[in-house]
Amino acid sequence: MAETIASEEETAPSASAVARLRSHPRVHWSEKELGDRPRRRIVSLVPSLSEAIELLGMGDRLVGVTEYCVLPEGAFDGLPKLGGTKDADVEAIVAVSPDLVIANQEENTARVVRKLAEHGIDVWVTYPRTVREGAELLSELADLGATAAARAQFVTPSLEAVEKAERARADCASGDRPRVFCAIWRDPWMTVGRDTYIHDMIELCGGQNLFADPAEGEASEAVSGRADRRYPIVELAGVVAAAPEVILLPDEPYQFGAEDAKKLAATDCPAARAGRIHLIDGTLVSWYGPRIAEAIQVVAACFRLNERAR
Repeated sequence: MAETIASEEETAPSASAVARLRSHPRVHWSEKELGDRPRRRIVSLVPSLSEAIELLGMGDRLVGVTEYCVLPEGAFDGLPKLGGTKDADVEAIVAVSPDLVIANQEENTARVVRKLAEHGIDVWVTYPRTVREGAELLSELADLGATAAARAQFVTPSLEAVEKAERARADCASGDRPRVFCAIWRDPWMTVGRDTYIHDMIELCGGQNLFADPAEGEASEAVSGRADRRYPIVELAGVVAAAPEVILLPDEPYQFGAEDAKKLAATDCPAARAGRIHLIDGTLVSWYGPRIAEAIQVVAACFRLNERAR
C-alpha cells in the first residue's frame, strides 16, 4: 500500500524524505507561497479540489485529473485521467505541461510530489484538518482566478456556515452533545481520531467524537492495535460497550449501506435503541470545499434529538 505524505506508517527513511520534500523550492505548502504568477494549466490530484476548481468557474484551467475525480458528474469527461490519488502517473502529468499541480498531504504520496518537483513543476500540497481550514482553502483556491459571483455562491456561504457553527458550539453545554461513533471502514472496523477533518466536522456540528482520544476513557477498550493512530482500528463489541448515542455510516471511503445499518441497529447501545443510526453521503464529512455549508447543516441535524435514522 502506498504511503501518503502524512502516512502514520512511515519508516525513518520515509520521514527523512518528507523532511527534504518540505524544503524543496518547487513544493509549496500554502497558496501564498505560489506568488503572483497566473496559473493557467492546473492538474488536480485531489477529487474534492477538482470539484471546487470546477464550481469556482476555473474548470477551463484544468488539464488533467485523477480517475477518482468524478464530481461534478461529467465535468471532467474530456480531460486526461492521470492515474489515481496514491499512484498518479508522473510521466503522464509531465506530458500535459502543467504550471501547477495541486496535491494533498493525506491523499497523495511523497514519491509523486518529489518526482514532479524534480521535473521543475510547482506542487501545492494542501492539508486541511479542520472545517475552518477547509473553508479557508476554498478561499485560497478562489484566489487563483475565481469570479466574484463564484466567491459569493461558494466561498462566502462556507465561511459563514463555519462561523455560525463555531458560535453554536461555544454556546452548547458538553452534556447536550451526543457521543458519536463514525465508522469509515469495516473488516476491520475503523473510525476517526482527533487529528482529522471528520473529527472536527463531528465536533463543530455539536457531537462528541467517541474516539477523539482513543487511548482514554471507555472507548479505549474498543481499540485494536495502536491507540495513537489517526484512524483507529476498533472492535465492534467494544464500540457498542462504549455506548455511542449517534452512529454515522458514510458511503465512502467504505460504502456502508442498509445491511450495515441493520446490523448495528440490532446491537444494544443508545444509538440503536433510539434509532439514531444515519447512513450519510460520505463526501459531506470528508470533502472540504463547496460542500461545507451543506455538510454542516446535514451533520448537525443528525445530532439533534428530534432527528431519527433515515
